Amino acid sequence: MATFKPTFPKNFYWGGATAANQIEGAFDKDGKGLSAADFVEYIPKEERTKDNAMEITSEQIRKTLSGESTGRFPKREGVDFYHRYKEDIALLAEMGFTAFRLSIHWSRIFPNGYDEVPNEAGLAFYDRVFDELEKHNIEPIVTLSHYETPYGLTEKYNGWAGREVIDHFVRYAETVFTRYKDKVKFWISFNEINVITLSPFTGGGIVSDREENPVQTKYQALHHQFVASALATKRLHEINPEGKMGCMLARMSHYANTPNPEDVLKAQKDNQDNLFFTDVHARGEYPKYMERFFVENDIKIIKETGDDEIIKQYPVDYITISYYMSMLSSAAPEGERTDGNLMNSLKNPYLEASDWGWQIDPVGLRIVLNDMYDRYRLPIFIVENGLGAYDKVEEDGSIHDTYRIDYLRKHIEQMKEAIGDGVELLGYTSWGPIDLVSMSTSEMSKRYGYVYVDKDDDGNGTLERKRKDSFYWYKKVIASNGEEL
Repeated sequence: MATFKPTFPKNFYWGGATAANQIEGAFDKDGKGLSAADFVEYIPKEERTKDNAMEITSEQIRKTLSGESTGRFPKREGVDFYHRYKEDIALLAEMGFTAFRLSIHWSRIFPNGYDEVPNEAGLAFYDRVFDELEKHNIEPIVTLSHYETPYGLTEKYNGWAGREVIDHFVRYAETVFTRYKDKVKFWISFNEINVITLSPFTGGGIVSDREENPVQTKYQALHHQFVASALATKRLHEINPEGKMGCMLARMSHYANTPNPEDVLKAQKDNQDNLFFTDVHARGEYPKYMERFFVENDIKIIKETGDDEIIKQYPVDYITISYYMSMLSSAAPEGERTDGNLMNSLKNPYLEASDWGWQIDPVGLRIVLNDMYDRYRLPIFIVENGLGAYDKVEEDGSIHDTYRIDYLRKHIEQMKEAIGDGVELLGYTSWGPIDLVSMSTSEMSKRYGYVYVDKDDDGNGTLERKRKDSFYWYKKVIASNGEEL
């Protein structure tokens, strides 16, 4: 039997991914308004629950705005990319990055979200960032909305619960498409769009205690995002015919816990619940299986005339995913469960877990890529994947993160196998190439980067950047186009 040796294509994009709200800091500089991320306090691990880490109440907002809150808001500080972007981009270039995924902070461009005129200082900042990337031949992959809903839209419309936000989003998209049409080719509409159903405030700026029926509200808000994404795709193609619009899914793949057909059926339903979002974005219509879900959960999506036609006419050009873990589905879920900030499941006895309880499943990435490419026949870009872990700085300043190298190596090996299987994979931007504030926990100690940032969970530190062992390893991976792992 002949040996088949898959390889990465010559034009494969290698890089890393970030979010404005987790790296930039400067939350109140140069005309920027407040966003959803600016209300998220750091909660020590022993006090943390899924609800208080991910959702914000009306009372919390009142206390934050009045100054009564005594908490810390680490995402307001980030790791000061706003002032250190040249230094940081130089480090990415030193590793050989050919792509860098970042987001635009919507409230830097339109401070309230609904403003008539954009903030020139915000636009100029991203001009400088894109120019710096171009200087180093790094392709920007730009997310329009990465958990950064302007607070003004929450105040006025309860975020994406209000249909009015569609027009404000499209105006924002048109503004940046026009401004950066010669600098940005790849766009993503919403980061991990499925998170709006898990944490409506994170994904949509929605304060759930303001709604009579929070479940109805989050799916209605999701519909508004689907329409907004389609309209943004339309405008991108008009403004920049070379531009490509992608959607993004936090891919939460489920295996059946046992061969029991009831478990297999539960896994199928759980996977449908996850793939529903890309079904709409890529196929241009609501899948039939959701009709039953909506009836059983008393959800009635209110659509305006033409909504379905807009979604159908302007599907995305490519699909992006985050992939961190796989899960188990059981019709009778009894037994030991994993930890996890957004999702947890039964523990898989065949998998190891990260320091934060996320199950590590590299082969699962190959399975996901094959399933999604078979389903959509669109190019796929892995725009998040990585290991959050505790790092130790040795006395000589070195950081030996062999565990991170091992995690990334195994996932890259499976990406290469998926390409051999026939999957059209555009690129790979691992999560958090420079340590940043954790999305779900607002910790600094949960580190993903190739570059260490001297800052702790209490906000102390010099912000000095240090290269970890993984920095030099990833540099070799990129230089060899994935051959030297």
